[in-house]
Amino acid sequence: MKLKSLLPFIALALGLNACQNSANGNNEKEEQQEEVATEVTPIELFNGQDIDDWVIKIRGHEVGENYGNTFRVEDGLMKVRYDEYDEFNQQYGHIAYKDPFGYYILRVEYRFVDEQANGGEGWAWRNSGAMLHGQAPETMLKDQDFPISIEGQMLGGDGKTERTTSNLCTPGTNVVIDGELFTPHCINSSSKTYHGDEWVTADFIVLGDSLVQHVLEGEVVLEYNKPQIGGGSVSGHDPAQKEDGKALTQGHIYLQSESHPIDFKRVSLYDLSPYKGNPEELDAIIKSISLTK
Repeated sequence: MKLKSLLPFIALALGLNACQNSANGNNEKEEQQEEVATEVTPIELFNGQDIDDWVIKIRGHEVGENYGNTFRVEDGLMKVRYDEYDEFNQQYGHIAYKDPFGYYILRVEYRFVDEQANGGEGWAWRNSGAMLHGQAPETMLKDQDFPISIEGQMLGGDGKTERTTSNLCTPGTNVVIDGELFTPHCINSSSKTYHGDEWVTADFIVLGDSLVQHVLEGEVVLEYNKPQIGGGSVSGHDPAQKEDGKALTQGHIYLQSESHPIDFKRVSLYDLSPYKGNPEELDAIIKSISLTK
């Protein structure tokens, strides 16, 4: 479905009732909201120069160790590469932004390039992701495979076969879809397939634990709510970090290294937390941000 007003969803999630004003009052309010919206500028999580504000965690290595120079900055891009690996050997990597967030729009511009690393699994071909509401990187154990989080999965096409992107995977988590607890590990979005090395812009609207939407080219391709800790598909973790049933209202944002080279041109965040208590204003802010390619 096309991106529409989120006001009904926001009002329901926050338990608030919006009242209607006169036509003139509405016009005045819209003008005020537009003025506020112009003040919302993105936080560039990736500055195009370095990854000093990010924390690396690669399976089999300690927090902060950038094994094989996996994550690097070249030509203004954050690159994930494996030229210093002999074998991938399930050394799943993640790079987390230093600060946690709860209410935001995340924008990621990415492209898959080159060939998969030697030893990478078949499912990991042209596969990466943006992990949302992730556990703090310093709480991950040395042999942990994935952070407990909800993943906006990024997949690339082979030029022939249909393969959606901005899917959902749930390492150590569950979500609610259409009023039902969703416990399988992954579910596909309704997106088209992006083949080759083209740049893709993926947006994620994240409103605490009330609503999460995956957006591509202005269209909502997947929607769910009530992200929470639970389920499986995560190993090597500290059991104390996996409090099943605990609501995920905020967390760290991670980008993945799963054996296929990928470039990230932009990783930016629109902080929506100042508008959390006002559904009408929050809706206006979201609509003012162009969620298009």
